[in-house]
Amino acid sequence: MVDTRKEKDSLGEVEVPLNALYGAQTMRAVENFPISGLRASRFLIGALGLVKRAAAEVNQELGLITPEQGGAIVRAAQEVIDGQHDGDFVVDVFQAGAGVSLHMNANEVIANRANQMLGAGLGTYAKVHPNDHVNYGQSTNDVFPTAMRLSALLALEELYPVLDGLAEGFAGKAEEFRGVLKAGRTHMQDAVPITLGQEFAAYGVAVRKSSEAIRRAAEGLRELGLGGSAVGTGLNTHPAYRVRAVARLAEIAGVELRAADDLRWAMQSCACMAEVSGALRGLALEMVRISNDLRLLSSGPSTGFNEIHLPSLQPGSSIMPGKVNPVLAELTAMVGFQVVGNDAAVAMAVQAGQLELNVMMPTMAHNVLQSIMILTNTLRELDRRCVRGITVHRERCEYYAGSTVALATALNPYIGYAKAAALVKESVATGRSIVELAQEQRLLSDAQIAAILDPKTMTEPHS
Repeated sequence: MVDTRKEKDSLGEVEVPLNALYGAQTMRAVENFPISGLRASRFLIGALGLVKRAAAEVNQELGLITPEQGGAIVRAAQEVIDGQHDGDFVVDVFQAGAGVSLHMNANEVIANRANQMLGAGLGTYAKVHPNDHVNYGQSTNDVFPTAMRLSALLALEELYPVLDGLAEGFAGKAEEFRGVLKAGRTHMQDAVPITLGQEFAAYGVAVRKSSEAIRRAAEGLRELGLGGSAVGTGLNTHPAYRVRAVARLAEIAGVELRAADDLRWAMQSCACMAEVSGALRGLALEMVRISNDLRLLSSGPSTGFNEIHLPSLQPGSSIMPGKVNPVLAELTAMVGFQVVGNDAAVAMAVQAGQLELNVMMPTMAHNVLQSIMILTNTLRELDRRCVRGITVHRERCEYYAGSTVALATALNPYIGYAKAAALVKESVATGRSIVELAQEQRLLSDAQIAAILDPKTMTEPHS
């Protein structure tokens, strides 16, 4: 049996674990929502701590709480920011609407820790109360959307360098493979030649453009409704609180933030979360596509394309000896699917707001933060363990470049599409090369044919 203490909230008494920093309202949420076993992201917990610290500092400066209360709340909130009390944030990610449960979890942890610092017992709230002091001039309805936006901004700061690294990894391979000729493929059929370097350069561009799209979408997260309290009117707040609280939050978080011009809009609309989630979805779709290309290009080794070799990371079969699978490319695709699913959940939550509040914010926060986390971790490993170690099977690539029937495309301006198409049909039927047939049929001089059907010149027609 766990030793407990009794706490009281507006509904009555609740048994709370004796040494827990959380209190009655958190305990009710634990009992009410045994849903997934998933807990709030470290970024969201830290963001709640940042909001509580900023609010306490400003409220103390405005004379709304005492220096003793303000100082203790600030110190306790900083411990939350630093991750010292993550074990006391026990509310499931699937919880009461608007994030009330997690918000009160934060208020109670900070209040109890502040009371400890001031020599008061846990659960007494003798000197610092979770609602009256930690939450002074605040509401879940302005704190949670603020923390949700801030946590996404902070989490994205870890994704951006990973995307920069992956783009650089592809660019490095593009330079390494710049002279490797290969057959292009469209519709999964032979197409005109390209270089392996050109393919990889395009992958790098795709990653960079996805990163730029995420950065653009994230700008909307910087506009905060903190100070709007319950419905965006600022009830129970000091006239100077709103602007000063956002400025202080930006200062201590080290992130550019600004107070929303219309606090009602900032509370009603969560469109910025949909925009960020959509940009993450765009990145995921690009990475699914690229990872599938890597799997195709490395397929084989005996019966596939076998144009590139991905680093061998682990045995690929419990029954087939020597089999090695493209595990990180497979992982990337699966993570991409999850991000697409997360985006669907975010979209449904964003459109579900009613009147002065969107209560579906916990779903938005969980899914956006999970998407950022799994993309960050996956793409870091894809770059480090896979992309940087890719090698090329040059002979295989060049064989395909020289044998593709799509070489006939370069003859169109000289002999016309119909004759070139007939040449392709004969090549497919006989297995003889386009070059060999063109020479045999005297369509052009041997010198012209050699120059026109040189795969290298086809990859850089305007150089």
